[in-house]
Amino acid sequence: MSPFSTHHLDRRSFLSLAALGAGAATLAACGGPSTGSGAATAQADLDFSGVKPASTITFWSNHPGKSEEVEKSIIAKFHAAQSDIRVNMVTAGANYEEVAQKFQTAQQGGELPNVVIFSDAWWFRYFLNGSIIPLDGVFEQLNVSTSDYRKQLLADYQYAGKQWAVPYARSTPLFYYNKNHFKAAGLPDRAPKTWQEFAQWAPRIKAANPGIQNVYQHPALADYAGWTLQNQLWGEGAAWSDKFSLTANSDKTVKAMQMVQDTVYKDKWAGVSSKDASADLSAGAVSATMSSTGSLVGVLKAATFDVGVGFLPGGSVNATNVCPTGGAGLGIPKNNTKEQQLAAATFLKFLTSPESTAAFSAATGYMPVRESADMSAVLAKTPQIRTALDQLAVTRQQDYARVFLPGADQEMAKAAGKILTQQGDVTAALGDLQKTLQGIYDTDVKPRLNA
Repeated sequence: MSPFSTHHLDRRSFLSLAALGAGAATLAACGGPSTGSGAATAQADLDFSGVKPASTITFWSNHPGKSEEVEKSIIAKFHAAQSDIRVNMVTAGANYEEVAQKFQTAQQGGELPNVVIFSDAWWFRYFLNGSIIPLDGVFEQLNVSTSDYRKQLLADYQYAGKQWAVPYARSTPLFYYNKNHFKAAGLPDRAPKTWQEFAQWAPRIKAANPGIQNVYQHPALADYAGWTLQNQLWGEGAAWSDKFSLTANSDKTVKAMQMVQDTVYKDKWAGVSSKDASADLSAGAVSATMSSTGSLVGVLKAATFDVGVGFLPGGSVNATNVCPTGGAGLGIPKNNTKEQQLAAATFLKFLTSPESTAAFSAATGYMPVRESADMSAVLAKTPQIRTALDQLAVTRQQDYARVFLPGADQEMAKAAGKILTQQGDVTAALGDLQKTLQGIYDTDVKPRLNA
């Protein structure tokens, strides 16, 4: 009997899923409706009794949060702990999408990895294509209990009572700010409770720090704009959608996005990063921004000033539960030998162990994925990580429109670009987005849904 239960999915984005032909089949997630696709039922647990682990395996990573060195360190510790399995780490891309493209190509006849990293947006495509195995059987063989994994994160990779991956580099956005700039403005040493409060603070920060580029820097549009903008929408009682009822151009959404645009053009205290908002903050060019917890350690190392972190601000309607989760997990490809799969699971167990995840968190700022991870030394050195852990309890499931419509995140970024970098009419831009999203739903999604 499987020890896993079915929970909602909370995936980061679909990005280039549509280009790879995943189509609407990605909707068969446990947080959404079922589909008529038979792909999901074609998978089966694998029996690993009597299997001897392979002696060499490969691990594909993009080293999220500049984690290559800590990944090498964990692999070295794995080698020191046992002598039967050697791990070769491969830099398979600069980001999750490049790893996904390479993995997709390998399915057609290339050399597959034995452990592969993928964002929350990609694992379900692999599941539907029959490219990965459920971990239940191999974990049972290795006596791995998943009860110690953080439930909010583990559930993102569950479907039909099976576990298809485990969390690895997981994050939420945080509110980062320059403590010196806030102090100069006579403000409290904390993140604003709401965006309305921050709008009141902004002129004081700007006046007290005349050399800065912007008080607040919106994240780069290419850096998952549809993901982070959910914060501002949810705070105003808006959303990209209500289940599959699309609300990208609702009155509430238009009002919320007009407020965001006003920070740039009307009130003139915010801008949009061209590449990396956290780097803009670290350089002292801006006083505050929103960025992933995976940027935390890098920001603290790069900044020459005291960096403050806090929960994402709420809005006039919802002051809390306005934060999404994101990040990556680890899975095992199906088209490998059982010997390789068992060896891969042995390494995966070590890579996400309490000790390893604590080390990974300390080096990057990503959240430890195990409840029992001893974070005392990490928190003593980097107490800001506590904020990320505490915020996890008040996260919210992402909007269907963003995570269940193929390519929707790209369309949201385009609309955000019109609004925030071209000063386009908010109502018109969101009206166009609504039509585009409705077209995706009507053409690629609705026909696949079961009655």
